[in-house]
Amino acid sequence: MSVRRSRKWTPPVQILRDLLARPDQLLVCPGVHDGFTARIALDVGFDCLYMTGAGTSASRLGSPDLGLISLPEMLANATMIASLDTSVPLIADADTGFGGTLSVARTVWAYINANIAALHLEDQAITKRCGHLNNKQLVSQDEYLSRIKAAVKAREESGRDIVLIARTDALQSLGFEAAIARLKAAVREGADVAFLEGILTTEQAHAVCQELSPTPCLINMVPGGVSPIMSAAEAQSLGFKIQIWPILSLTEIYASTRRAMVELKETGLHKQPLNGAGKLRDVFGVCGMDRFAEFDGAINASSVYKKL
Repeated sequence: MSVRRSRKWTPPVQILRDLLARPDQLLVCPGVHDGFTARIALDVGFDCLYMTGAGTSASRLGSPDLGLISLPEMLANATMIASLDTSVPLIADADTGFGGTLSVARTVWAYINANIAALHLEDQAITKRCGHLNNKQLVSQDEYLSRIKAAVKAREESGRDIVLIARTDALQSLGFEAAIARLKAAVREGADVAFLEGILTTEQAHAVCQELSPTPCLINMVPGGVSPIMSAAEAQSLGFKIQIWPILSLTEIYASTRRAMVELKETGLHKQPLNGAGKLRDVFGVCGMDRFAEFDGAINASSVYKKL
């Protein structure tokens, strides 16, 4: 069930384009990987969400981000998250497009039909890995651009819209100039946003925005990864329009759940957190319990949900 902020429905992609068009504003997107983490981010009030491929692989497959996940699994997760609140656009990882040009087109059509506002495509080989790991294999620039061209053509033929984000992982193996050249070529082919993965310094970060201007640029924040961690204000001052924190939910859940599991294993007891957070009603509440109860109660006078 979608929660809308007004009676007139606006496509999520249009909301995202309007947000990107605002001058001197950075769009901060927390990484979510399932319905529960998405609900928490929506409850906090973020204007845009990011569905992480690494988190999707971990949560749906119990596997690391090594190219094991497929389009149906990524699409199902993104579709569910995008449907929770269509007034908050979702940017979703689309890896390499999951195959050749026809597979890229299929991915774009499927994401558009799911009301996903944006996706990013990268230039790694199909046997890809997390962008902050070593030994990434790249496809040629021509093959990379064929993916971008396929995405642009698929968008045109759909008669609808989606923001296309061109990502390159070429910095590690080919260097800064070659990586920038790939992004510029992708923008010429119709990509809307540029994403240089694995930025090493704040100087490189600033240079990316200068080199690609006026194209909006995205920066990826992965604590423990290769890129310097910066605040939203710092990223905005360097010229970025989008900042994603892809593994924010994943790492926080790992830390807190592992602590609780160890406590239960070692003591035979799981204590309520001191601040009272995490009560059953809080968990159900962030998932919309009151709204669902109100809806059901308006139809059924004897609704059991009103007693929850």
